[in-house]
Amino acid sequence: MLASNAQRQKLKSVFETGQRLTYKKGEFIIRPGETPSSVYFIESGVAKAYAITKYAEENVLILRKSDEIFPLIWSHTGQERGVIYEAVTPLVVFKLQRTVYEENLLKDSDLLLPILDMTTEMYRIHSERIMTLEYRSVRERIVSFLLQLAKRFSEKTEEGQRITIPLRHADIASSVNASRESATRELHSLDQKGLIKLQKSGILLCDIAKLKAFLE
Repeated sequence: MLASNAQRQKLKSVFETGQRLTYKKGEFIIRPGETPSSVYFIESGVAKAYAITKYAEENVLILRKSDEIFPLIWSHTGQERGVIYEAVTPLVVFKLQRTVYEENLLKDSDLLLPILDMTTEMYRIHSERIMTLEYRSVRERIVSFLLQLAKRFSEKTEEGQRITIPLRHADIASSVNASRESATRELHSLDQKGLIKLQKSGILLCDIAKLKAFLE
């Protein structure tokens, strides 16, 4: 990360001058067909960005967590791509008009490094997703996706590394270009092999080393 804690806090302080909003799990922040008018900073919780395919299926694009802003591309270019944002967990955000956001960036260069960090992280995530989709089997793609997810959304436990966000099998399927039925079948197979555990609190990765070896 290039930005200091002080610079990240300064960016948050800019958003704190805006409107503070709370959302329940499953609520829309940016609805289908809605053109954004503001930029959002996540104080706590997780939001997912997704698009609807021509087959009327969700295509999960990225997950956003605390101290990140969205929609990031639109906030800088003004180009709207029809991306929907929905709360994956209870969510608290600060909402700031795009014009106010731009004015602050132009007058304070300290705000640019946190934005660059987020942009770089988004590029890394999308690059890893492309690498995941290069695996031939659904099982390999799921393992790769879970390992990537654990880098951003997990906690260490005595049993292993637990992914802490409640993702549906359909979300995982859309992220690895598979049907929900195939994803569910492979997740249960990985569970039976002892590589993961499907739990109500999230997916537990029982042995990171064995999962990584599975991809070699």
